[in-house]
Amino acid sequence: MTLTRVELEQFTAFALLKLDLCRGINVLIGTNGTGKTHLMKVCYAACDVSRSPADDFARKLVAVFLPSGRRLRRLVRQQQGADGEATIRVRRGALKLEASFRSRPRLFSLDPSTFTDHDPDQAMKAWARERVESVYVPVKEMLSNGPGFRSLYSKREVHFEEVYSDILDRAYLPALRRPVDDRHEQLLARLETVIGGTVVVENEEFFLRNEHGNIEFSLLAEGVRKLALLWLLIRNGVMRPGSVLFWDEPETNLNPKLFGLLMEVFLELQRAGVQIFLATHDYVILKELDLRAGETDEVAFHAFHRNEETGGIDCATTRGYRDVHPNVIADTFTDLYDREIARSLGAAE
Repeated sequence: MTLTRVELEQFTAFALLKLDLCRGINVLIGTNGTGKTHLMKVCYAACDVSRSPADDFARKLVAVFLPSGRRLRRLVRQQQGADGEATIRVRRGALKLEASFRSRPRLFSLDPSTFTDHDPDQAMKAWARERVESVYVPVKEMLSNGPGFRSLYSKREVHFEEVYSDILDRAYLPALRRPVDDRHEQLLARLETVIGGTVVVENEEFFLRNEHGNIEFSLLAEGVRKLALLWLLIRNGVMRPGSVLFWDEPETNLNPKLFGLLMEVFLELQRAGVQIFLATHDYVILKELDLRAGETDEVAFHAFHRNEETGGIDCATTRGYRDVHPNVIADTFTDLYDREIARSLGAAE
C-alpha cells in the first residue's frame, strides 16, 4: 500500500501542510529552503519503521534529520518567544502514523485513537502490518565509501544521517533467488548499456564488471555510480511493486544527456507499482518527465513556495507540468531565453 497523505504542523519550515500524494511519481519542486527534502525524510522514516514494529518513529526521525544533540524538539518550527508543538501525520489508506512533540519539554507519542488498541506498541504493529520496502537515495553518492562504513556507523558516534547507512544496507543485499520480471530485465539491460557493465560486490567494495575486468567505484564518474546504484536496487529486488523510492536531486553529477533515460526508468518503475518521490531543481529533468509520461502514467507536481504572510511553506499540486505554479525553474529558463534573444537582437543592430 502506497503513502496517500502527509500532514505537517509546526514542523521545521512548515506552519501547516496537508498534502495528498500520488501513488505514482511525486515531483517536488521549489526554491532552496522550502522543505522538499524534509518532506521526503518524514515519509521515508514512516516507511522504514513499518519494516519492524519494534522500531521507534521518534528515533528514526532523529536519525534521518540529525538535529543538534539528537534532540527531537529541535525539529519544532522555531517561533520567537513561543513554545511550539509539532505534529506529523502520515497515511497509508486507512492507516495513520502520528507523532507529536513540543519544543519544551520533549514529548513523543503515537496517536492511540487511530487504532483499536490504546497501547502505542499496538499502534506500531498496526502500521507495520503491511510492511513497506523503501529506499532513500541522498544527494551524496555513498557506494564508493562503502567498505567499513556500516561497521563504523554501528559502533561509533559519526555525524552522518542514517539515510547514508540505510542506502548501503539496500545496496549490499544479494540478488533475488527468483529472477526479476521482463519489465525489470529490460530496465537492467538499458542501464547496463549506459554504465558499461554490471555491478559486483567483493569484501564490501563495489566494482563495475565488464569484459575488461573489474573497475572499482572510486575510479568511476559519480554519475555512472548513480546509475549503477539504480541497477543494483532493481537487481536485488528493492524496487518491486509496492515499494517506495525517494531520490533527492538525481540530476547531481549526471550528464543531462542521461536525464531522459533516468526519467524513463522512473516511469517504468511507476508502471510496475513503485511509488516515487523526486526532488529536483532541474528544468531538463522536469521536461523529460513531462514529455515521456503517457496518459495512463500517474505523475503529480508539488510546487513548494514560501507564504509571505505566514512565513510558512505552502504547496500547490497539479497533474500536468504546464499547470505548475509557481514554477521558479521554468521562470528562470524563460528569463535566460529572453536575455539571449535580447542580446542576439542587440548584436544584429
